[in-house]
Amino acid sequence: MLEGNRVSRISVRGFAVASATAVTAVGSVVGVASGSVAQNNNDAEATAADTTLLADIPAGQQAQVQSASLTQQADAQAIAADASAKKGAEEAARKAAADTAVAKKAAAEKAAEAAKEAAKQRAETKAAASRSGDSSDASFPVQSSYTVAQVQAIARQIVPSGQFQCFSNIVDHESTWNYQAVNASSGAYGLVQALPAGKMASAGADWRTNPATQIKWGLNYMNERYGSPCDAWTFWQANGNY
Repeated sequence: MLEGNRVSRISVRGFAVASATAVTAVGSVVGVASGSVAQNNNDAEATAADTTLLADIPAGQQAQVQSASLTQQADAQAIAADASAKKGAEEAARKAAADTAVAKKAAAEKAAEAAKEAAKQRAETKAAASRSGDSSDASFPVQSSYTVAQVQAIARQIVPSGQFQCFSNIVDHESTWNYQAVNASSGAYGLVQALPAGKMASAGADWRTNPATQIKWGLNYMNERYGSPCDAWTFWQANGNY
């Protein structure tokens, strides 16, 4: 009987050592997941030696040791999974922010380039208008009357080629190229229907009878008020006037 008890105690002690070793191994996993330094083999052996006293715990309670070991394993896995998920989310957020920054920069550069080009075109248009405005009326011999074709030919010499169609569109709607057109209700006059009509005197005293004077005034008006004839035409299409 004494020998039998000794065997039973050794068996129980062996099971306790194995359980303690499993607990120690799980503890090491948890320590790694939380950033702790793993214990060396000597510490593990010392812990295992100390826990041999668990053999004195009744067999029914030893099941709790196994349950605790499984719980620690699950906790360690959960911690590792959370850390991995957090790292992945942070990386995805950084990538999304970088992509957004690149897209915004490209859009800003494109808008700046478009604005620069528009400003250049307006400057060229104004320069051309200024040059044509400085031309003497001798370039356009004064006549007692002008046909539509003659008025359009004069306009082609004054208005920059890239803006002529827009200028023509406005004149078509305002006066159908009649340099003596009068709006009976408002008093607007001429090719571009200046209102009041006397404003065209700033381009020449012969504004009533000389289409060249009216064209110069109209071109200057469109450049100063809208930026160019094409910008004036865009406004006209949206509002029915300019």
